[in-house]
Amino acid sequence: MKLDAPVPGGPCWAELGTGDLEAAKRFYAELFGWRAQTDARQEAGGYMVAHLDGAAVAALSPLYQEAQPCAWNVSFAVTDADVSARLLTEAGGTVLVGPMDVFDAGRFAVALDPGGAAFQLWQARAFPGAGLFNAPGSLGWVELLTRDPGRAESFYTTVFGWTVGSSENYVHWGVGGADFGGMIAMDEKFPPEVPPHWLPYFAVADVDASTSTAVGAGGTALMEPTSVPDGPRIALLRDPQGAVFGVYRAADEK
Repeated sequence: MKLDAPVPGGPCWAELGTGDLEAAKRFYAELFGWRAQTDARQEAGGYMVAHLDGAAVAALSPLYQEAQPCAWNVSFAVTDADVSARLLTEAGGTVLVGPMDVFDAGRFAVALDPGGAAFQLWQARAFPGAGLFNAPGSLGWVELLTRDPGRAESFYTTVFGWTVGSSENYVHWGVGGADFGGMIAMDEKFPPEVPPHWLPYFAVADVDASTSTAVGAGGTALMEPTSVPDGPRIALLRDPQGAVFGVYRAADEK
């Protein structure tokens, strides 16, 4: 993506909700080289922040509700979480949690867009979000999969003011024209039980090698390494607890 730091409206953090924190810690350490540290405060509930080369890059979080799936969640930076929560509600979205303070780190909310895709708002205070983007082992792209792309475009441009570009079969999201993600329309190839969702992509030096590492560590390749025409080399992976994410070759320009 063409952003290298958190900016209002852009993705600023990726957070894994998982039923086995220690297993997830081992898997992502082997795959990306992450060093995860547990927040010692009891109120944090075992929340882990993963670091790479001294920078915070993502989080591993316990599941807070019985029905919560093991999944990756994407947070978008906002200047005022309460104002953004009102905007998204007026635009047809739903606030599930918050807005609420997270110690002195910031203020956040969990929401659904009109199609049912979950995402998070993050109003930074002491913690701005990820300290590294686009480098191997860090977040480099986010993608919305939805069954109603027209409504999704209206919703997100209203709430975040995103710019929208497109190629032949792909919509690009941007902040001031700086692309950071995209959108795919879910067609009949997607089983009905797969809900709309946001999918994070992490940069890697070698997609084929990383896919092999993920499978060897107990993960699954949902889409084998593929070179996208006029795009990057990518793969879709699922970790041992069931969370899905993408990887792409860091040398490929998004």
